[in-house]
Amino acid sequence: MLYIYLAFSLLIIIENMRKVKLQYMLYACGLLLLTSGTYAQSTTDSIKYDHQDVFGPITWPVTSGGTRSASGQPGEHYWQNRADYQIHATLTEAQDDTTITGDVTIAYTNNSPDNLDYLWLQLDQNLFRPDSRGAATTPISGDRFDVKGFSRGGYHIKSVSVTYKTQTYVVDPVITDARMQLRLRTPMAGKGEKILVKVNYSFSIPMYGADRMGRKKFKDGYVYEIAQWYPRMCVYDDVEGWNTLPYMGLGEFYCDYGDFDYYITAPASMLVVGSGDLQNGVQVLTATQQSRLAQARTSDTTVMIIKPDEINLAATHPFKGTLTWHFKMLNSRDVSWAASQAFIWDAAKVNLPSGRKAIAMSTYPVESAGRDSWGRSTEYLKNSIEIYSKAYLEYPWNSAVSVSGVALGMEYPGIIFCLNGLKKGSLWGDITHEIGHNWFPMIVGTNERKYMWMDEGFNTFINEYASQQFNHGEYTDTLRALRILSGFRNSHDPLMTAPEAIGLTDYGQYYSKTALGLDMLRNDVLGPDRFDFAFKEYVKHWAFKHPLPYDFFRAMNDAAGEDLNWFFKPWFFTTWKIDVAVQSVKYVKNDTTNGALITIINKEKMAMPVDVKITQANGKTETLHLPVNIWQRGGVWTFKYPSTSAITEIVLDPNKQLPDVDLKNNVYKLEK
Repeated sequence: MLYIYLAFSLLIIIENMRKVKLQYMLYACGLLLLTSGTYAQSTTDSIKYDHQDVFGPITWPVTSGGTRSASGQPGEHYWQNRADYQIHATLTEAQDDTTITGDVTIAYTNNSPDNLDYLWLQLDQNLFRPDSRGAATTPISGDRFDVKGFSRGGYHIKSVSVTYKTQTYVVDPVITDARMQLRLRTPMAGKGEKILVKVNYSFSIPMYGADRMGRKKFKDGYVYEIAQWYPRMCVYDDVEGWNTLPYMGLGEFYCDYGDFDYYITAPASMLVVGSGDLQNGVQVLTATQQSRLAQARTSDTTVMIIKPDEINLAATHPFKGTLTWHFKMLNSRDVSWAASQAFIWDAAKVNLPSGRKAIAMSTYPVESAGRDSWGRSTEYLKNSIEIYSKAYLEYPWNSAVSVSGVALGMEYPGIIFCLNGLKKGSLWGDITHEIGHNWFPMIVGTNERKYMWMDEGFNTFINEYASQQFNHGEYTDTLRALRILSGFRNSHDPLMTAPEAIGLTDYGQYYSKTALGLDMLRNDVLGPDRFDFAFKEYVKHWAFKHPLPYDFFRAMNDAAGEDLNWFFKPWFFTTWKIDVAVQSVKYVKNDTTNGALITIINKEKMAMPVDVKITQANGKTETLHLPVNIWQRGGVWTFKYPSTSAITEIVLDPNKQLPDVDLKNNVYKLEK
């Protein structure tokens, strides 16, 4: 087609030579070359861009058996296994060694078509053994997770038994670092077959549990944040079979869904809060606490259940010895809890789009109290849940609790841990981020151990819009975009790098670069309506399931009606950069009133749409939106702009939405 076009143009030019003077013919040839930027592109040594790298064919991996569809939705034969848990655990407080002793019974359902000769369980507490892989790979200087191990760290597995087809037998587990294999006497059949696994265990609570759990002493006692506290099933899926990557600190979790029925026995002087619904409030709460809690369930403002001046009163914790707290949580991938005699406790009602009501609660020591600090925690939690429920998918559970303690910020279904000293916008940011994780990955159940960007980045993206909405933008961060751009320009590892392989100074890209990419797709490529619809469709179809990155890519392409592979490939699989520049401005017939021929170039490897703000000497200003398709055939593009006077300034990406690595060449100014 290219050669036919050029041949036809040449015939026209030859014919015109008979009718016009030679100088006009030469001008016409020059105009043809200048205005056909698609075909007559200049070459520049500094240009790294290759349109074939960006727009060449891409085929995402597919799974067999029809488990995942080409549209990015679960396929006709999609399956996932299920794990239901009953857990009993006792917290025994001692001066030097506070322990958890418990037993867990797992009802595991194999919905796959495969027979299983063995089962794999996660033993996350083994991260804190002194000889763990996580301890061995922690830098001497330490890091945020600071996994060093301690002498009493890790699980002590007392016994393991299996019940299958009415036969119960003891299994000698094979433990490797943070994983445990159970080799079965009889293979477990698929397509809905069930097996029972019972494990008796104990472990010592670490002081600093890799910034995900632990214990911290306050004036009125220790606050215990307890997570990764029971042996749990590894995921067996249609992609990799058993997912057995060990827990090493940075990489988080991948869990199947099921129902949780759990019992926590703790000293009677402690308040225990946990994921799910408290089943025996009458037995463990005073009449006053029950009355205040009932009031909170109908109140949009925060109600105090245990006030600061009531913490050490005998009437607040009148029971003696120990108490057992019973919680249930349905269709969850995990549960967690916290306990302390130092807790202030408050709560408020959560209004969900369907009309259903939930409750938001906060527990914190007096050191965290105050209107500028945790006194607004429940307000932050309540509003975040309401915002995310309206925008994406209704919060599926009945309660949520925010706990002040040792962890900087960590999320579990229905409960979050945030650092005790945070105030104002820092506390809002931590709470809205951690509860936002209840959508990614607690509802949309991605594999955090391999694809950290799918939970941290998606969550960071939705946090941005929650901050804009909360209390008329009280904590909208106007500097966030600049920090993201700065961080992205210095990234060294692609987002698809697994957490345990990414640089310790680079894992922030999981948050910022992913969120920035979604912002760019929403604001610069698709527009809010098309993006929001496609994103919400993705959430709807993969709620309580296990999407891959490729399911997300396909889902967005399909629902938005746009092939976005040119963006997904470089943004998630490479560290390519963006650098667009103004190369030249020329005028038709050298007359500013006849229109301008503006040439822009793409110097780096990525492609994006380009916004061009043009200012003329007559005062007229206009912004053009050039689609990404201008880069489909090369890295130089010339377009005609109908100027009527001299162009005094051109600015590419005037709103600074793109992480351009060289902003100086984005601007053209007329030399005076």
